[in-house]
Amino acid sequence: MKHYAIAALMLLAAASAQADNVLRIFNWNNEIAPDTIKRFEQTCHCKVVEDYYGDNEEMLAKLAAGAKGYDMVVPTTYAMQTLAKQNKLQPLDKAHIPNFKNLKPAFLQLNAPFDPGNKFGAPLLASVTGIGYNTEKIRSLGIPTNTWAAVFDPKYLAKVKGKVTVLDSQRELMGAALMYLGKDPNTTNPADWKAAADVIRKAKPYWAAFNNQSYIKELTVGNIWLVLGYCNDFFQAMNDAKAAKRPFTIGYETQKEGNILGLDNLVVLKDAKNPALASQFINFLLDGKNAADVSNIIGSVNPNAAATAFLKPDVKANKVIMADPAKQKLILLKDMDVKSRRELNRIWTDLKVGG
Repeated sequence: MKHYAIAALMLLAAASAQADNVLRIFNWNNEIAPDTIKRFEQTCHCKVVEDYYGDNEEMLAKLAAGAKGYDMVVPTTYAMQTLAKQNKLQPLDKAHIPNFKNLKPAFLQLNAPFDPGNKFGAPLLASVTGIGYNTEKIRSLGIPTNTWAAVFDPKYLAKVKGKVTVLDSQRELMGAALMYLGKDPNTTNPADWKAAADVIRKAKPYWAAFNNQSYIKELTVGNIWLVLGYCNDFFQAMNDAKAAKRPFTIGYETQKEGNILGLDNLVVLKDAKNPALASQFINFLLDGKNAADVSNIIGSVNPNAAATAFLKPDVKANKVIMADPAKQKLILLKDMDVKSRRELNRIWTDLKVGG
């Protein structure tokens, strides 16, 4: 009987240890490549469990509603700032994250207004909102793609009417229109918003749709020729078109007036059950070879200097993936106060419904 009791206790202890060696992450889908996760699990002899969200607001709402059990989330800068203000984050244990030194100073400087002293966040990747296009079609029509005029100026849009989609996102689309006008995409000036809305209103008749979901496929198969979207998606469309041996190529680039940059950070929640494992995971992801995955596999802008040596040649040659905030106009979106958000929602509804 004694031996059975000891065996039972050993099994319970083993089960408990296994349960303790689980890292639970609330994350964007496709933010971290499955291969990267598998390598970490093999290294730490642990299990990584991910739940996914579609945008920062969904993540913030779930945590505000009392969701428990997560060790980490991966918020964009302004959402990280919101979580810090809500006292939901714990400072990074940088003594156990030596690879933090690999992060490029320019990206840490971008983070600093949202996370003073880079106390809570370790930049993982960044996405650029820009223009993707069917290279052969757009070049033959003489439409310049290094400017937001491509999707806002009727003189260009008349050549591609019905072959253009734009993001169904008020902040992204209004931000692009504001930059086209030479204005700050974070402005809350009513006159600026009116001017941007007028630009969108004049361009809208030429667009096929506001589209966040299927534009990768539509661009890949040739149904759409010009898209305002995310660089990571254009990277996928480019590779998909190549793999399918389409008779055209997909290109994408940044715009001379500036682009919105979404910078996602690894953070540890204050009530994390496994903060030590979270620190180990962050350090693993900030290793140069592992950090390269977010560009080689996903096509994201890489804030990690040590990753450069491990990037594929075609990725290194990609000017968008290698975007440098120290040399280019890349702007992070800021959160808005309730009054401004309400007014922007009104303008957006009027644009979508009223035209």
